[in-house]
Amino acid sequence: MHRKLQEKEIAVLESLKAANIPMGSWNLVEKLEERGYYVSSATIGRILSSLEKRGFAQKDGNNGRIITQEGLDSLSNSKIMNHMNKQTRTLEQMISTTVLDDFIIVLQARKAIERETARLAAENITNEELSNIYNILEEQREKHKMDQSVADCDISFHRAIAKASRNKILETLYMMLFSYGQQTTLFEHVRKHVNAVYMTSHTDIYEALKAHDSELAEQCMIRHMDSLMEDVTKYWDLFY
Repeated sequence: MHRKLQEKEIAVLESLKAANIPMGSWNLVEKLEERGYYVSSATIGRILSSLEKRGFAQKDGNNGRIITQEGLDSLSNSKIMNHMNKQTRTLEQMISTTVLDDFIIVLQARKAIERETARLAAENITNEELSNIYNILEEQREKHKMDQSVADCDISFHRAIAKASRNKILETLYMMLFSYGQQTTLFEHVRKHVNAVYMTSHTDIYEALKAHDSELAEQCMIRHMDSLMEDVTKYWDLFY
């Protein structure tokens, strides 16, 4: 797998793409200066050599180097990733500590995502993935009996469903949301204080996935998320 493109490498590839003709180190020094990068011809040479080794650029005789199709693809992917990183930072600013005082906002977002991951997972899940989810539920039951934290099992359960959906964007969005603390021991603490019972809803979701019933899986997930939001509301009513 190719490593991530660095800023100067992206600038070089963008210059090669814009020129549409072979370019040498000295030409690229000027082009990069126009983009705000001040580097020597020797440095450009090393960057070009690295890009060539990775298949992103190739020599055109003594005329210089041109960008390859693989280089164009990598440049496009880098722009997409940079855009996603920017959106992630925006989301981090929106979901601040103050907002997290009320879990409902994040749970509503999770509901919108996870009802779809459950539906897609029912259509695409494999026997191996079903077996993995079953084992997660068994571990969760054992820990629950021994009054141990099941937060890790909860994360594994929902993440396995997101992965089984075969939709990388939805899986990534789920991972972003759970990282804000909605499935940590703190959230587990909230559910314990209102005597929340969620093992049954997890089992219902599993059975729907096992039956490859996409509509039922979606409805079971909706009920599960609605139950979580109800538990949080009860907690706030009781203790605040």
